[in-house]
This record gives sequence, C-alpha cells and structure tokens, in this order.
Amino acid sequence: MTTTFETQRAALADVVAIPVTPFAEDGTIDQDTHRALLRRLLDGGVRTLTPNGNTGEFYALTPEERQLVTELTIDEAGERAVILVGVGHDIPTAIASARHARERGARMVMVHQPVHPYVAQSGWVDYHRAIAESVPELGVVPYIRNAQLHGVRLAELADACPNVIGVKYAVPDAARFAAFARDAGLDRFVWVAGLAEPYAPSYFSAGATGFTSGLVNVAPSVSLNMIEALRAGDFPAAMKVWEQIRRFEELRAANGSANNVTVVKEALASLGLCRRDVRPPSRPLPEDERVEVAAIASRWSI
Repeated sequence: MTTTFETQRAALADVVAIPVTPFAEDGTIDQDTHRALLRRLLDGGVRTLTPNGNTGEFYALTPEERQLVTELTIDEAGERAVILVGVGHDIPTAIASARHARERGARMVMVHQPVHPYVAQSGWVDYHRAIAESVPELGVVPYIRNAQLHGVRLAELADACPNVIGVKYAVPDAARFAAFARDAGLDRFVWVAGLAEPYAPSYFSAGATGFTSGLVNVAPSVSLNMIEALRAGDFPAAMKVWEQIRRFEELRAANGSANNVTVVKEALASLGLCRRDVRPPSRPLPEDERVEVAAIASRWSI
C-alpha cells in the first residue's frame, strides 16, 4: 500500500508553529511552563507544532533535552495537532531522533540543514536520503537554507524517498524560491515559507501554502489572521498584518538574526508567560529593546 501522507501535507499548508523551549531558574527545561505554552498555542487554534526547531533553541539543547521536548510536545498535543519533530546533527544522531519521534507518535520530521562547512550537492541528497529511508512511515521535510542548492537535487531525493513531502525553504530570496520550487516540482511538494511572516506574502505569491512562525508563540491570532488572508488571496489584508508585525520581526532579524529567539522569549516574559532566559550563543536583550518588545506585545490582541 502506498502512503499518501494527506494529513501531513495538509498540516504543512498552515501556520507551522515553532514553540520556544522555556528554561527554569536553574537552567533546566521548565516542563510545566512548556506544557502551558503548548496549550496556549493549541487553544489559540494552532494545529501544527515543530518541537526542536530553531526558535526552540535546537542547537543549544542536549540530546536528552531534545528527546524530552519531543515527548512533552507529543503528549500535550495528543490528537489536537500534527507534530513535525526537528532532527539533525550527524546522520546517526538524526536517524536516532527520527526513530524516537516515530516511536512516540510523531507524523513527520523536519531535517535541519547539515551542519558542515562543506556541503556537496550530491552529499546533501545522501544526507537526507539516509534519514528519510530510516523512517519511511514518516513525512520528511528538508529545511533548506543553502542558496546554492539546486531544485533538481530535491527532485532526485524525492525520487528515491517518496516520504519527502514538503520543504521548509528559508533562503531570503523570493525569486530564487520561485525558480527552485519549479525546478523541483511545484505541485510535488508542500512549500513552507521558512522565514516566517515577513516573507510569507511574497513566497505565497510564488507557490508556498504554509509558513513557519516563532511570533505565533506570542500572538497566535496574528499569525492565523495572516494565513487566512493569504489563503483567500487577499494580499492587502495580509500586508496589513505584515505592517503590524514588522518592527517585532525587524528586531528578531537584526545583526544576522542574533536575537531571533531572544525577542520572542522577551515578549512572552513581558506577558508573564515564561522566563526570558536563553542559552549561549543567544543573549538577553538590552533594557531599551526589552521595553520596546514589551510595548509591541501589549498592543496585540493576545
């Protein structure tokens, strides 16, 4: 029997939330707060969750912590959301994480970009193929940040691994995305705008049907308003949301996205939802930016 992955495809064509990983005062994962933040997302209408994404500080977590985050998310979500677990690092580690996700009940894995200074086009295919072939029952979503990768390589990967069903595309170039998607097969994959709300309108105009979001941790209704407008083809309405979140996302993107996670946690802290703590190489915001982030969050309908 051929698996069609219809549920997983539908889940990618949506707001793909990347939950934060809250830390307790002693630096460990605050499990109770983590669950509360997940419930807030679910109660707000979010139906796709990515534990161990970059907004969740994937690279700052230990292997045991990544497993814990996966388990907490799957347990808390139950049947209320489809879970897309972030996996990566070396191939054996990524495979072990993917199999753990499968055993715990996840439906998909997102493969973080290979962490290596030298990435060959065919080597990229080999890396993802090894992971995808290890979990044929799961939908697999490559996370693409490499502007040098050719769309035909993604098609080559999917020829070998039909469970590669979607793409989180995070190269900040809408024209390149449009070309890449068409070279790979526009209708073959679910295309997720991997640079969140700021790029969603332009990427939707080129074929994306979902977008990732860290902002959704703070204001689920804002992100859902944007995707509703984009689904309706109402780009003026989508751009009104874009204007609403512009400054928040500019703060996240500044200095090479140095404060990408920090700004989200600061907004949550200002609302009394979690501590602002982040792990190095991220760092806390200076006081003036804390005040600005709190002011922005207070203006949204939370």
